[in-house]
Amino acid sequence: MDVVSDADVEAVEAVEGVFLTQGAAGEETSIQRFVIEPGEKVPTHDHPHEQIGVVTEGTATFVVDDEDLLVEPGDTYVIPGDEPHAALNRGDETVVGYDIFSPPRANPDWQD
Repeated sequence: MDVVSDADVEAVEAVEGVFLTQGAAGEETSIQRFVIEPGEKVPTHDHPHEQIGVVTEGTATFVVDDEDLLVEPGDTYVIPGDEPHAALNRGDETVVGYDIFSPPRANPDWQD
């Protein structure tokens, strides 16, 4: 069993005000922690990985097919692979959550 502590992994500022921390990665899935500061966003992008997540703090707005979807603490979501999506923090609180990717996304582009 592998254990990865947030304290042992340096967060990467993927885009301004958006911090990602790579967690554990297995044969079938991987997990990352995300932090989105107030007023910041993850621009529209896509990837082949199915993405399942949970917001633990703050409220995120996901934009999929020009539709705004609010995700509040405790809400879970799934984004199919290759589906363009964006994430915004329109609130005053920092958004924190976790995304699980399948297949694993252990070395995403933001680490290059």
